[in-house]
Amino acid sequence: QVQLVESGGGLVQAGGSLRLSCAASGMIFSIYDMGWYRQGPGKQRELVASISSGGNINYADSVKGRFTISGDNAKKSVYLQMSSLKPEDTAVYYCKVRSGYGNFWGQGTQVTVSS
Repeated sequence: QVQLVESGGGLVQAGGSLRLSCAASGMIFSIYDMGWYRQGPGKQRELVASISSGGNINYADSVKGRFTISGDNAKKSVYLQMSSLKPEDTAVYYCKVRSGYGNFWGQGTQVTVSS
């Protein structure tokens, strides 16, 4: 059974920083990429950033220059360093893994940015 465990969410003031972590456990192999998505109040889930097993990185335009994604293939982990946070970054952040065995999601971690 595959599990993704996220941590690092919380409440922060605008302009502050948070670091999210996600660790995958269980029988998961052939990881194509890992990424972070978010879903704000009344909004659809959207891609924030992703990193492939080969190191290719994509960011949503709204977070470029403020967020940094990194990964550790050996630990099957992915991280999201978020800086210069804005109230519009408030959302539940989800970790996702795409692999040859299917796609897996974490349970989500709440990030709230106060103005």
